[in-house]
Amino acid sequence: MRTVYLDHNATTPVHPGVLDAMLPYFSQVFGNASSLHQSGREAKAALENARQSIAEVLGCRASEIIFTSGGTESDNFAIKGTAFANRKKGKHIITSSIEHHAVEISCRFLEKEGFEVTFLPVDSCGFVDPDDLKKAIRPNTTLVTIMYANNETGVIQDIEALGSVTREAGVYFHTDAVQATGKIPYKIDDIGCDMLSISAHKLYGPKGVGLLYIKSGTNIIPWNEGGGHEKGMRAGTENVAGIIGLAEAIKIAHKDIAARTVKLNKITRKFYESIKARIPDIQFNGHYEKRVPNTINISFKAIEGEAIVLSLDMKGIMVSTGSACTSGATDPSHVLRAMGVSREMAQGSIRFSFGRSNSIEDVDYVVDILAKEVNRLRSISPLYADSSG
Repeated sequence: MRTVYLDHNATTPVHPGVLDAMLPYFSQVFGNASSLHQSGREAKAALENARQSIAEVLGCRASEIIFTSGGTESDNFAIKGTAFANRKKGKHIITSSIEHHAVEISCRFLEKEGFEVTFLPVDSCGFVDPDDLKKAIRPNTTLVTIMYANNETGVIQDIEALGSVTREAGVYFHTDAVQATGKIPYKIDDIGCDMLSISAHKLYGPKGVGLLYIKSGTNIIPWNEGGGHEKGMRAGTENVAGIIGLAEAIKIAHKDIAARTVKLNKITRKFYESIKARIPDIQFNGHYEKRVPNTINISFKAIEGEAIVLSLDMKGIMVSTGSACTSGATDPSHVLRAMGVSREMAQGSIRFSFGRSNSIEDVDYVVDILAKEVNRLRSISPLYADSSG
């Protein structure tokens, strides 16, 4: 059976070049980067070379990069570490209503610790209005955390405008760039953020490794403690092989991002137009232009998204109802609901996220099967019979 993987926002396969770069660090250069002997020094040198390589691509100093276990840890570190380090100044945090749960739940945790959190609304396309952010900032606001690109809809925030607001107010700004990195070109200096989160497995690197960019001078405390790893900012033996893989993945993504953008835009645009022509009663969620090029989110009226996912899986097509981190949830997407999408349509939403392995030929194949499965599911759905009768 032919298989088509359309869930690259959940995770990606490791790029062959990344795997080749990592392999020596599992069996040859295997030392602990904190050890003083030769094997440890070799590992340490490789780790620092990776840090420098990443800094050159991102446009920051190597000393401003702290390696972590991934995006979730980076988000927790940035939000909790900054909040507690600056609580004498104030206990007000600002975020948006469409954040990844790593950010949302970190902010909910802070509420239980006596902090006040403002969740900014978004418009029907999923954008935060910079004027809303400006109005929400108070004298006791210490941190703003707003994601760069949304994991469910692919919508790209006007991150430069949001960063400009925070700089003018003298407030720390963190952005979760997990879904943006490797999909859209950026330099950290242009964003104007103080902290930025990245995860390797979203850009054809290994799972279990990521980084947090922390601008020099940012007042932040470590969120896990132990040894003096990562300049005392993040305890735990560094995942040297993973870090090498992260550096290589970022380098590869940076080199061919323009060509991949053209390819993925061509695929996703044809995909959506084909669905519109074949399947009635659908709704596009997000913004058609201002999105990462690989992501399309569509709601199908009167069908549960999980039913579509399972039906397509039986045909070898892998998609998602939204964030992989909430795959067991029964409630409709908080992202779509914040955008004003009805509960019914939100429950029928599917995220199609394309990647390097996909081709234009996949479009007709997937749309043909999708149209048949949607028609079959609607034929047994009393909700659709009622709405069309």
